[in-house]
Amino acid sequence: MKLFSLISISVLASTLTIIMLQPDVASASANDKDIKDDIGLKFEQRLQDQSRRWFGIKKPLMAAATEADYVPREQAEASERIILAEGLQATYLARNVSYKGDMMSFWPDEENYSHLIICIEENRFEPQAGDALLSGSNSSIQRVNTVTGEVETILYGMDRCDGIRTTAWGTILATEETDDGRAYEIINPLTTTGHWVEDRATGLIRTRVGGNENSSQIVQRQSLPTMAWEGLTVLENGAVIGGDELRPGDREDELGEKIADSDGGAIFKFVPTHLKADATPVSHLSESPLVEGKTYAMQVSCREIGSSSFGQHGQGCEVGHASWIEVDPLNARKDADENEATGYYRPEDLHRDPAFSAHDETPGAVRFCWTNTGREAAAHYGEVLCAVDYNPGSHLPPEVFDLKGKPVYPAVSVNRFFEGDPRFNSIDNLAFQPKTGILYILEDHDNGEIIACLPDGRDRDIKTDGCIGIASVNDPQAEPTGFLFDGTGKTAFVMIQHGEQADSLADSISNPINGQTDDLIKITGFKLPYAR
Repeated sequence: MKLFSLISISVLASTLTIIMLQPDVASASANDKDIKDDIGLKFEQRLQDQSRRWFGIKKPLMAAATEADYVPREQAEASERIILAEGLQATYLARNVSYKGDMMSFWPDEENYSHLIICIEENRFEPQAGDALLSGSNSSIQRVNTVTGEVETILYGMDRCDGIRTTAWGTILATEETDDGRAYEIINPLTTTGHWVEDRATGLIRTRVGGNENSSQIVQRQSLPTMAWEGLTVLENGAVIGGDELRPGDREDELGEKIADSDGGAIFKFVPTHLKADATPVSHLSESPLVEGKTYAMQVSCREIGSSSFGQHGQGCEVGHASWIEVDPLNARKDADENEATGYYRPEDLHRDPAFSAHDETPGAVRFCWTNTGREAAAHYGEVLCAVDYNPGSHLPPEVFDLKGKPVYPAVSVNRFFEGDPRFNSIDNLAFQPKTGILYILEDHDNGEIIACLPDGRDRDIKTDGCIGIASVNDPQAEPTGFLFDGTGKTAFVMIQHGEQADSLADSISNPINGQTDDLIKITGFKLPYAR
């Protein structure tokens, strides 16, 4: 470092700060002139050079995996299934999760977990002539022991299980990503084994495949919206917020024809009739707040909450102040479209921001973020939107008014947090790192990457302060999914979904349909950043 003289202490402090933020000269790439003349490139270089300070990552991944990195699954170490940033380590937790293992949740919580509860995003099995298996024999929800890696099936017979969360009252909520997707609540997930959805339409669930004893441990929640579920957050009071994974122009009419000008997927909220007052575990599913309630779809207005024109809406009003409009949960998608709820381009994963601090006027407010996947081939690179629900126990805005009697807060406010680009795109899953507020985002893409994005700081904009790459799947047939951190923020888990199949890794117990399996990987070595 250069020595300076005749400088005031304040100037010296400012100078040291500037030096600290500048990239190391030795790390500059061959096109030094481009970096020197482009402030955007300079900033990207700073994030890469100082990734340990800002992200807790020793050195970021500079590019996605390629064919040159490929190792056949049967021979691959965990670190060869997913290429990681320097300082991170990968180990297999289980190699026989049923094919299309997807999102997961800790049990009983992210701090003191013994198991991961995993959704299997496989279609419901419907037998053809000569098949020996019954309808719905597909594995749908599995538990994995985080010490031994043992895999056991909790439930068979869902159709594309995807979204899954542990509730504050000691149950599991799991949902289906299909047009008529339903929600299922499970109690005692460590002792409930091999139950079976006999009939999705009626919600009939038995204690075993082909059995006739009704399950008391799992129930289909028809009070929640019917849609293509994926991301969701379950609040302590029992409210549930989730998105409908629907592309604009894909909704079908009564004849099954796509409606070209139909909206994309809406964001929905279920509000229980009886809000949960505390985190006391329930002893029976009839005590859950999910038994009864109303469903609402989010409608973003082009006008502010205090305006007499609030409620003006339509194409172009995707961000800003919003309200909740009631819909029929069994016809949620159709109702949302016909009542002009705001549609997005395939809303997928959705999580609550644990680091959000509410205003004093709205102490119960929550912030949640979700991915809109977009379509890379059409140059729609995807995005992350974040919303603040100021009154999550209701569909109404909080009763906070200014001196003129105008409302101060809407029911919801929505803004963009991250926009994709030619490298980081087709975004699908996301997860907040505890203790830091850093948002990790996953691509649904060949050699899909995992990126880390800083929270918004005190600068003028309201978007992430920057992102780096930290991992890339090394299997052209697979994608990363289900990523989540435990409570330390230093250990994460990820599924390598629908990857290459090898006969030696087949497991007909885990997957009775065809024995195909996926890898569940544990990633360690994350550090908490110096700057947090």
